[in-house]
Amino acid sequence: MEKIWLEKSYPSDVPFEIDADKYPSIAAMFIKYSTKFSEKTAFINMGATITYGELAVQAEAFAAYLQQDLGLVKGDKFAIMVPNTLQYPIALFGALLAGLTVVNVNPLYTARELEHQLKDSETKAMLIIENFAQTLEKVIAKTQVEHVIMTSLGDRLGLVKGTMVNCVVKYVKKMVPAFNLPDAVRFNKALAQGMKLKLTPVDLCGDDLAFLQYTGGTTGLSKGAMLTHRNMVANLLQAKAAIMPLLKEGSEFIVTALPLYHIFALTANCLTFFTLGAQNLLITNPRDMPNFIKELSKYPFTAITGVNTLFNGLLNTPGFKDLDFSKLKMTLGGGMAVQRPVAERWQEVTGTRLLEGYGLTECAPMVTLSPHNLPAYDGSIGLPAPSTDVKIMREDGSDADIGESGEMWVKGPQVMLGYYQQQAATDEILKDGWLATGDIACMDERGFFNIVDRKKDMIIVSGFNVYPNEIEEVLAMHEGVLESAAIGVPNEVSGEIVKIFVVKKSDDLTEESLIKHCRENLTNYKVPKLVEFRKELPKTNVGKILRRELR
Repeated sequence: MEKIWLEKSYPSDVPFEIDADKYPSIAAMFIKYSTKFSEKTAFINMGATITYGELAVQAEAFAAYLQQDLGLVKGDKFAIMVPNTLQYPIALFGALLAGLTVVNVNPLYTARELEHQLKDSETKAMLIIENFAQTLEKVIAKTQVEHVIMTSLGDRLGLVKGTMVNCVVKYVKKMVPAFNLPDAVRFNKALAQGMKLKLTPVDLCGDDLAFLQYTGGTTGLSKGAMLTHRNMVANLLQAKAAIMPLLKEGSEFIVTALPLYHIFALTANCLTFFTLGAQNLLITNPRDMPNFIKELSKYPFTAITGVNTLFNGLLNTPGFKDLDFSKLKMTLGGGMAVQRPVAERWQEVTGTRLLEGYGLTECAPMVTLSPHNLPAYDGSIGLPAPSTDVKIMREDGSDADIGESGEMWVKGPQVMLGYYQQQAATDEILKDGWLATGDIACMDERGFFNIVDRKKDMIIVSGFNVYPNEIEEVLAMHEGVLESAAIGVPNEVSGEIVKIFVVKKSDDLTEESLIKHCRENLTNYKVPKLVEFRKELPKTNVGKILRRELR
């Protein structure tokens, strides 16, 4: 991408380039900003707080425990399998200070999924929330895991509140199935032990592996994207450069409803806002919308990130529109396509434009972001991040013309090293420094990009390409639709036909009214031929609708 050509569109207060070597590692970045903002609140969860200074002390203690007591050394893999709690940042930064490679694990994984990730990553030690310890018990003997640290939801909420929360979770709500992991060490005990030990500083550089971040596994088993310290530093600086004109160091309050074990929240919320000295509100269970909104009502939040389904859910939950949005400066959407009706209603209710970004695990994750100075949502995913090149490729490997759809390829300091121990899969996606995203996109005359759809999700009706995103956006315009998904199903005549799955917002929604609505907004071959109503749609851990499961 010729940066000169983009000058007319690029905001003047956003730099074209960042210095990916500004910090030698995430650990060095952590030390710098935990010292700079030591007196400020860093994270909040269920009413409990931890300052930047307190976090530094506890993270170093945890690092010392991992290093001195467990004998873990630089490069060893450490898995974190906990939801958004104060334990997460303590363990995250502790592991990185000890020079370990962090393997983020979704707590909702099945035994099969957990076994694969732990074995594939060669994880030696892990932190797990006890609610899902039963899953680990089933597979641990088949893995290389030598050390297990166990935590309960209330462990860092203080003695009185923490004990009460843990008792309610375990004995009243019965959310902790029985398990047998006799050698597991309790998180608070590990921290206390670490306080007595001294961490031997670990020499880290940008090429060292910071994360093995596993993809969603859209094609077979999930793969570990190797993200270096330089990849992560680059991406947090890219994100910071793009949003900084909206924000002020030391004054921000970010809402983190997406799980920190997901790459979007990890980079955008945790790492980027850490360098801003922000307060970070961790929402443990965002699917409990009424309680989520109750939490939001307590704080003067200035920024929030999410996926389309999260924003849609908030907008459709009583009480949300009554919140105080006077401090809100930035809303960032990613992870899946933001639908225009949701974006427009969000701006109407909150008074803040929803910035849509695009990224993927393999890019740590940010690739593009809608410029902060546009007056309203424009349907695009914006412009390339600083120091990022993007091009659109035809099937024959030639560059597509302006306005022509093709596969999006990305080059920049945030692009992963490759997939862990998967050379063939790496060679399929990395080509001469470019990463082939598998997403179909196009670029307009201004240099703005639009995602047309996932290559694998494309529906072909009688030779015509039909993109599910377009159909789902039309469905979102119908007042009776809460959520929807479109897929292709085999058909003898046309090859495929469009089938839609719909969650109703109102009970009187009918198949006839949906088809009529689609006929008014879509050309004939795109109009759904099959309609299935469901009470809910399958989603990933961050709320992205899983079309592959519907297929």
